[in-house]
Amino acid sequence: MTENFSFTNDERIIFTLRALYMKYGYQPYRMSKFEEYDLYSRNKDFLVSEGVITFTDTSGRLMALKPDVTLSIIKNTRDAAPDVSKLCYDENVYRSPKGSTGYREQMQIGLEQIGGVDLCGVSEVLWLAAESLASLSDDFILDVSHLGLASAVLAPLPPRDATRAALLKCVADKNLHGIAEIAKDRPLPDGMAGRIASLIEASGKPADALPRIRALADDLGTPDIAAALETVLSVFEGTPYAASIRIDTSVTGDMNYYNDIVFRGFLREVAEPVLSGGQYDMLMKRMHRTDRAIGFAVYLDRLERLDETRPGTDADVLLLYPPDTPPADVHRATAALIAAGKSVFAAGSGAGRLRFSEVADLIGGEVIPRA
Repeated sequence: MTENFSFTNDERIIFTLRALYMKYGYQPYRMSKFEEYDLYSRNKDFLVSEGVITFTDTSGRLMALKPDVTLSIIKNTRDAAPDVSKLCYDENVYRSPKGSTGYREQMQIGLEQIGGVDLCGVSEVLWLAAESLASLSDDFILDVSHLGLASAVLAPLPPRDATRAALLKCVADKNLHGIAEIAKDRPLPDGMAGRIASLIEASGKPADALPRIRALADDLGTPDIAAALETVLSVFEGTPYAASIRIDTSVTGDMNYYNDIVFRGFLREVAEPVLSGGQYDMLMKRMHRTDRAIGFAVYLDRLERLDETRPGTDADVLLLYPPDTPPADVHRATAALIAAGKSVFAAGSGAGRLRFSEVADLIGGEVIPRA
């Protein structure tokens, strides 16, 4: 007899993505439920949410209930370069969402490459990000950028300079007017305002954006940045994913943590990015590691609307039975439908918002399909 299992949307996604990552040699990583709070307090800017659930253990140590997987992986692995370690995970993390005063348990699935990460490795991670999005929706966009461009444009300003931070925010917001306003208040180094404007405008499909990026990179004396971006995106040329890849120079991150390639993934059905990732060699250095690293996470809590927008069913048959129906009749009817290869949701009234291919009534022990 063939058994027919019905998965929740999160379970389907996890099963699909975990199988995908393992096909590429990524090994499952299992995170400890608790880590010392100091690990997270020193890297709060890296966290998606600053809210961390803490408690004091029996030895007096302040512990945190896992708010982030990447930090745990870095802490619990060793430098491997020139070798590469490939890890994937699906974990519940505990965070306080933006605008919320409480905490939520959120499922996250993703992968990390740590060690001697080269451009081939970066391309592989970008490809798997695109594959992940494609498994969720046919209508997706993967935005990719290279932080080296912004770093080179802003290099004349000190790293912790307030003007530098304001200009970087203008890049993230694509705010050309804001750059002009900043330049009024404080004279910028020669040519900087124009280069920042060129950086913001150097977005679009790779075929259109790369010539502008090459020109900007040549002007900055960093042609290797444009070459690296072109190289890692070359894996998409001539593939079904090519139309879904965009260069978006507004994709930025905290340069205390991130460097080089950064990216975000969007689905048409969801307003927020559902996938985020990038190279985080700077974070590795902050944690006294010499390895390079890149990874991404898929945020399953942002995919809740997919249950409503995508076609599909929660079970094949909704089997409705009237009051006082003998349990044995319901059991026999359900078992017969399952033996016929169908999944069944038996109920005395209805099934709320669940979806079914067909509805049948159980009357006098007989299953009668509705027209």
